[in-house]
Amino acid sequence: MANAIMHSTMLLLLCALLMAIFKTTVKASNKLYAPDKTALRALGGTNIKLLLDVSNPRLEYLAASQANADRWVQDNIRRYSTVNFRYVAIGNEVKPQDPFARFLFPAMQNVHKAIVKAGLGNQIKVSTATFFGAMEVSYPPSQGKLRGDYQQLLGPVITFLRNNGAPLLVNVYPYFSHMENPRDVDYALFTAPSVVVTDGPYLYQNLFDAMLDAFYAALERAGGGSLDIVVSESGWPSAGGTDTSVNNAKTYKTNLVRHVNQRKGTPRKPGKAIEVYLFAMFDEKNKEPAYEKHWGLFFPSKQEKYPISFC
Repeated sequence: MANAIMHSTMLLLLCALLMAIFKTTVKASNKLYAPDKTALRALGGTNIKLLLDVSNPRLEYLAASQANADRWVQDNIRRYSTVNFRYVAIGNEVKPQDPFARFLFPAMQNVHKAIVKAGLGNQIKVSTATFFGAMEVSYPPSQGKLRGDYQQLLGPVITFLRNNGAPLLVNVYPYFSHMENPRDVDYALFTAPSVVVTDGPYLYQNLFDAMLDAFYAALERAGGGSLDIVVSESGWPSAGGTDTSVNNAKTYKTNLVRHVNQRKGTPRKPGKAIEVYLFAMFDEKNKEPAYEKHWGLFFPSKQEKYPISFC
């Protein structure tokens, strides 16, 4: 979803905004889509837990040798010892047909070894971010199943994550599911007044839970039933597409934060805390199609689009 490289002044502003927003929040988190010296220096000494992406074009370099991975960890993690790194995501939404897909798993292995060698294996978990394009079946949620080509791509990854106690990162966008089947916007926005989907013993009042549980069911079928899922992206655009408006974007993000803070889990995983990274801080005016431009809490001019409470 996001551009791999953001302008450094924007990243510095992002960090300053996050520190202002989260200064009284114990479990503040942030995601960077590429290492940036300005942003990493700004995050040093804060209470913000960081998810750091490795862009897809870098996978071949990291897979090529352990020395390359060691150097990357030294330059982008060890050098910033006061940054609270939580996850390193090796690749974002890698598809089986991508020319760099074959480098995904060896890159993950090499970066993990480098992090362990640096004495940070208990603090920083290595994973990758996938998405709902990997699903062959997502409805009903209990029948969730990965596509065969993604099963082949992610099979070694699932074993790796299970062996290392790391979660799978998944980008979960009810907006895209709603856009493809625009029947009940309330179900997608967490505003449905009652249960919308009954799946055996599981009762769903919002689409986000149904999508998350579908991926949990798919992981169970793929041998990853013990894995946690961290939602590495979720949001709603404010313009440019079906049911897009500032009010809907604010409603979705506000209700998602409230849902997470209630710590009720999902119907399939009751009581299990949900960890979510909101997308995005800023609109990106150069992206296409039109709805891709309008995911931010802020305009590119740095003007706030709408307020949202994280408490």
